[in-house]
Formats: sequence, C-alpha cells, structure tokens
Amino acid sequence: MTSIVIFGAGGRAGRAVAAEAGRRGIQVTSVVRDPARDRLPGRVVRGDVLDAASVATLVAGHDAAVNAVSPASDPESLERLGALDGEVYVTATDNLLDGLAASGVPRLVVIGLFANLVDADGDPLYDDPAVLPAEFRPFAVAHTAGLDRLRAADTPVDWLVLTPPAQLVAEAPRRGTYRTGGETGGGVTLSYADLAVAVVDEIETPAHHRTRISVFD
Repeated sequence: MTSIVIFGAGGRAGRAVAAEAGRRGIQVTSVVRDPARDRLPGRVVRGDVLDAASVATLVAGHDAAVNAVSPASDPESLERLGALDGEVYVTATDNLLDGLAASGVPRLVVIGLFANLVDADGDPLYDDPAVLPAEFRPFAVAHTAGLDRLRAADTPVDWLVLTPPAQLVAEAPRRGTYRTGGETGGGVTLSYADLAVAVVDEIETPAHHRTRISVFD
C-alpha cells in the first residue's frame, strides 16, 4: 500500500489531500503542530517542518511527502504576518529534502503560491499590485525563496511544486478533473478537492519532475 506524510495537514489543502488519498486507499500520516486542536481522521502526529529532527523521523517509511504548510489562509491573516523572513521557506525546504533523502523517500510534492508564477514577460506576478496588494508582497517573495532553494538543490528527491490559481474554492465539489500549465498559469479558479486530485495523481503516477507547474479548472 502506498503511504504518504502530509505536513500542514490541518489546513484546507492538507485536509483535502488527506481525504483524496484516503479515498484511494493510501495510508496517510497527518503532521500538525497540535494534534489535540486539529482533529483529523487516521494517523495524526505532532511535528514541525522547521524542525529538522522532526521531519527526518516522520518521513521515514513513507513513499512520498506533501508540503501543504501555510502560515495563513486568508488575506487578513496574511496581512498580519507582515514581512515574512524568506529563511522560513528555505529552512523548510532544506529539512524536507534532507529528511527525505536520508530516509530514501523518493517523492516530494509542494503546494505553491499563485503570486510567484510569472507573467508573459517572465516577471513574477507579485510585482504587479493589481495582482497582489503591495502589503502581501513580502510573503510572496519569501515563498519564492523556497522555490529557488528547490531549484538549486543537488538532491536525489524527485520534487514537484503544484501551483493553484488565486481563487481556491473550499465549497466546490470534487469533479476529479483539472488542467495543468506552465510558469504563467492558465486559469483563475480551482476547488481544493481537485487540487488534491492533482497532488495524489502526481504521487501515484508522477508525470512532472523537478519543476513547477500550475493547476487549474
């Protein structure tokens, strides 16, 4: 049986991935900071993607890992974060790659951020205040630092960043279909359920390797 470990399993994306994996008979380990607060089905464990020892221990014995960690889930909480240190995402990336490599876990799927996709000229979307308000730009820049670290890493881990569009719809039903694009995106909406379908598809039958792609309706 395939088994996966999900960091950030208490968030909307993490919960959706866990549900989709369970639907397919995949064994799931859900990693959260406070198991008593995040009541989830299946195996739920305490862990922190910023704690290297925790990551190394938790990934062992799994076939793949998913990083669905986000420090905020809405504009208001993003604004409260202020200038987020990019080292947070670099540290998380290093811990995941090192832990997976040491344990022989071959696959890492990361949930990306729409604002660090690029426009037709190759410039990041977060540079355009019409796309992302200026107060959120530090968060997007920090998120991009993690992506840059993945791209620069010399690692045996086969990684993929799956980037959903700006409008992720929590209430939308699972259709089981989606489209993929490149660095510039291609759509504006997607349900969390279908984002999870894309994630689990890439775990069961990897089609994209060591790259960043967009996923949308």
